[in-house]
Amino acid sequence: MTIRSLEHLAEHMLARNVRTRLAVAACAEDFVIQACLAAHERGLVDPIFVGDQEKVAHIAGKLGADMSSFERHDVADPAAAVELCIRLYKAGDAGAIMKGKVNTDVLLRGVLNKETGVPPTGVLSHVGVFNAPGHDKLMILTDAGINISPNLQRKADILRNALKVAEALGIAAPRVAMLAATEKVIYPAMPATLDAQMVAKMGEQGEFGDAIVAGPFALDLAVSQRAVECKGVCNPVAGNADILVAPDIESGNILYKALTSMMNIEMAGIVAGSSVPVVLPSRGDTDRTKFYSIALATLMTMAQKEAP
Repeated sequence: MTIRSLEHLAEHMLARNVRTRLAVAACAEDFVIQACLAAHERGLVDPIFVGDQEKVAHIAGKLGADMSSFERHDVADPAAAVELCIRLYKAGDAGAIMKGKVNTDVLLRGVLNKETGVPPTGVLSHVGVFNAPGHDKLMILTDAGINISPNLQRKADILRNALKVAEALGIAAPRVAMLAATEKVIYPAMPATLDAQMVAKMGEQGEFGDAIVAGPFALDLAVSQRAVECKGVCNPVAGNADILVAPDIESGNILYKALTSMMNIEMAGIVAGSSVPVVLPSRGDTDRTKFYSIALATLMTMAQKEAP
């Protein structure tokens, strides 16, 4: 089954009737608590609130929420909250971790700590999933939050992570656009254009299974049929991309925030490549975006358990 919207994703996970125990690091943030309460009410997760409980109580008072039935741990320091969440996961008391009011680099340092963290399954990358404007489908954007300036091999790994998410969403033969500023290879002035072409050639050689990979593609060519007609490009990805792979974190992050801040598009964000599922919304995301991020993490938790 293909999941066609973020709300469909939430309904799909609700129908599976599988609750995930979610450890929330530095949880004392309004939208984080709202999202966790909504996800609990809808049967997706049982949240464990790890953070400054005095601030949590203040937020709960504003929301009119009763927190007495939830597991809570009073940890004021964000890094210490991350460490406790990881211990809960390693002890089997939590199935996933969520970023609250803590910087992404602090969270990831805790996850990747060689002594106290959780060994990754591969390269870590941020994967964002959103409702495609004007289409009855989901789209994926990567990497908007972790890899700063990925080289060719890292971009291939980032794409592999996104393809795992696409598979869990039921997107068959996903169409991938390797983004750049132009469709022409301009090297060395624009090294991203050559990387995009090389990843596309890897796709032609079967490196990414049934995915159809094209690049370099400017954003408009990836998503707009009008641009396809104007530029006269004949390619199955042109105007129909399912996955957008940004050339670096700056362009990926700008595109992510343009979608969420200027177009009010809700986005689900997670860390892929980690053995512990990590909910990784942006700090500025709304409670709905954070709710959908939780739903996506529960899907990936289930997919990891069901993998051969």
